[in-house]
Amino acid sequence: MTDPAAPRASEVLRARMTMCTGPLDAVFSRLWVNENPREIVPAFLIMLHQIMRASVPVMEAAIRRLNEIGPADPLVPPLIEYYKHHLKEERDHDVWALEDLEAAGFDPAAVLRQMPPPPVARLAGAQRYWVEHYHPITLLGCIMVLESFPPSTDVIDRIRDTSGLPEVAFRTFRLHGRVDPYHSAEVRDVIDRLPLTRPDVETIATSLMACMESLTECISELQPIRFDRIAVLGPERDFVSSKRH
Repeated sequence: MTDPAAPRASEVLRARMTMCTGPLDAVFSRLWVNENPREIVPAFLIMLHQIMRASVPVMEAAIRRLNEIGPADPLVPPLIEYYKHHLKEERDHDVWALEDLEAAGFDPAAVLRQMPPPPVARLAGAQRYWVEHYHPITLLGCIMVLESFPPSTDVIDRIRDTSGLPEVAFRTFRLHGRVDPYHSAEVRDVIDRLPLTRPDVETIATSLMACMESLTECISELQPIRFDRIAVLGPERDFVSSKRH
């Protein structure tokens, strides 16, 4: 019988995440006062695109693996339902982010030639490994982290102004500022409705803390990118893309 006084699984996980928030807050604070915003902000937007590129493929892998595990595992049906839903919400965000960079004057081919740095590979690679070789429940920890830090309008306005980049460069970033709070509440609700054991919660927590550590490294190790390395195209282009939220 479940103890009604016991904290919900999402509350336990939220507390674990709060333990790791200090270092992440610190690296973000240093990032926004970087002495070279015209080169660090494009690098940041490219890094976000690199992380977004991995999100849909890892969810697709999670769904495949859950189908292999089968419904005898009580976690499988609700996880498949959630991952299919969340996959639809995240699909094409990487395309839109790349279109934003192109509309702001950057060559998308040059952006794609930028090798994702090791922290980005660790963030995405750990999730893919656990999904394929352990259990797709681990992905909940990473989703919980990535949806828990929506950028505020004031922050986006400030980095736009200090970087000198046009508003079009921040469209997908602003979208995440609007929808991430809803996605964060959604994943917490899913976690609380799953028939989780204590080891399951610890598994999600391990993934969550690993994601927090990798995300902190992604920001702290970010390197400025010179404009000539991403081939500025010139005037801002008209924006044409698939439909957004």
